[in-house]
Amino acid sequence: METQMWIDKGIQLVMEYAPKILLAIAIWFIGLWIFGNIVKYARKIMEKRRYEAGLRNFLATLLSWALKILLIIVILGTLGVETMSFAAVIASAGLAIGLALQGSLANFAGGVLILIFKPFRVGDFIEAQGLSGTVKEIGIVNTTLTTFGNQLAIIPNGKLSNENIVNYSAENIRRENIIAGISYDSNIKKAKDILLDIVNSKEGVLRDPAPMVIVNELADSSVNLSLRYWARNEDFWDCRWYVLEEMKNRFDSEGIEIPYPHQVEIHKEV
Repeated sequence: METQMWIDKGIQLVMEYAPKILLAIAIWFIGLWIFGNIVKYARKIMEKRRYEAGLRNFLATLLSWALKILLIIVILGTLGVETMSFAAVIASAGLAIGLALQGSLANFAGGVLILIFKPFRVGDFIEAQGLSGTVKEIGIVNTTLTTFGNQLAIIPNGKLSNENIVNYSAENIRRENIIAGISYDSNIKKAKDILLDIVNSKEGVLRDPAPMVIVNELADSSVNLSLRYWARNEDFWDCRWYVLEEMKNRFDSEGIEIPYPHQVEIHKEV
């Protein structure tokens, strides 16, 4: 009799839960198929918008896990499990993790914004957070620069996305502005002609827009001339170094004095 009772209870449980289990299995496989197509469609949209490969993979994985968690909650509800308490536990855990990782989440959000809006790309020369260098890698949390001295600089994306960034590689050409101070006794027109001759003779300095020299300031001990010219990014530093060296040599040979600080001593007899 006892054996028959257990058999009856087993049959009763199977009859009660078997449809729910079968329905849960069906929901799982159908849900995986539907959500898989959603993730594929999301990947295609991100590819069309030219998101970075790392960002595409990360967002697709995040979307996939979020949909799977939603699917599990739906299946638990189908099986008769109270899902409200389960969702509350997940929300509480998410809040606790968010508070504990507040700084990391800010860096993560900054990384997502950088990868989406692309203020710079790998290979660009930028200046940010008091550092300048070539972008080596853009990660989800940090951005890595190779500085001029070949040091590796790691900048958190949270700060990088909220501060000013100067991207020197965003445009193909750059304008230089070199200040040349000459003495008040020197000939301004002659100095301007010398500066223009230097840049016009240098290969790499663009002719359009044309170079120009203006009187920038009448300072305390010098007349400051501003030499402005344009060059391509790859020629910029070579042109600058050449102009600075030639300016000193030509001014010396042409008798144009470059003033330097003087110290005057006054002796008073008592």
